Amino acid sequence: MGSETERRNPSAEHPAVTNFRRYLRIKTVQPEPDYDGAIKFLKEMAGELGLPYKVIEVSPGKPVFVMTVEGKDPSLPSLMLNSHIDVVPVDMDCWKVDPFSAEKMENGDIYARGTQDMKCVGIQYIEAIRQLLKDGKKMLRNIHLTFMPEEEVGGILGMKLFVKREEFKQLNIAFALDEGLANPTEHFTIFYGERSAWWAKVKCSGNPGHGSRFIENTAAEKFRNIINKLLSLRDEEEKKLKSNPNLVLGDVTSVNLTMVQGGQQHNVVPSQLTACFDIRVPPSVDPVQFEERLNNLCKEAGEGLTLEYVQVVLTS
Repeated sequence: MGSETERRNPSAEHPAVTNFRRYLRIKTVQPEPDYDGAIKFLKEMAGELGLPYKVIEVSPGKPVFVMTVEGKDPSLPSLMLNSHIDVVPVDMDCWKVDPFSAEKMENGDIYARGTQDMKCVGIQYIEAIRQLLKDGKKMLRNIHLTFMPEEEVGGILGMKLFVKREEFKQLNIAFALDEGLANPTEHFTIFYGERSAWWAKVKCSGNPGHGSRFIENTAAEKFRNIINKLLSLRDEEEKKLKSNPNLVLGDVTSVNLTMVQGGQQHNVVPSQLTACFDIRVPPSVDPVQFEERLNNLCKEAGEGLTLEYVQVVLTS
């Protein structure tokens, strides 16, 4: 987003960069995102562009923001440029700068939560429209810029509710662009398929007891087994990716252990331990067969395991 003027004179920041940094400073971090602050900012952006907008509260405290660029023929199916407002939590110990300060380095790099996922894209949409309007160009069909809440926690109280509403149907969407993978180059890649997000929770139950004993059939043994089995699947898919130059990340299944829960104190063997996994499954994998594979892995790990899906979003 930088300009030649900005490179020659770092103090002369491009307005697009300034807007980007302002957006980043709004703490829309889960689990308590500042949606009010973000909506206020987006209203300001719509005002600058002279565009009509709507705020649709799809769930209490969960607003969807839509600004619209009217085309020459509004009756035609429209284009949707979608991004999400919320960002994931931060581990402050892993940051060298305040993750909500949007600090800019001497080389122009900006560090903040949401720089890549995905406030950058939201600002890019806004600035692209700003340039089109400045150039006096009018598109054939309507363009809707949509800003969603709750994407980072599955979109259950965001996009999932929005698409069922009359306001969404009235947009008459023919084609939509959303987020993709960050690119270290100046290229922006458009993907026509996306992996399904399977958020799995495995509860391992076993015999409790005192920490000084060799308790049989513990939750920990099953916990170890299922983690090993799923991380073995991870290794298998990673090797597949690295060994085949024709494959990209979206062609393989990724598996990551993201949360563990359980235990009360050091000398008590827990009766239950829970492991949570973020699994991303390509469209080329049959979901029924994959679910069966996960069920079999849990059975092999031992009795007393229950597999629960916090979220499964099937894509094509």
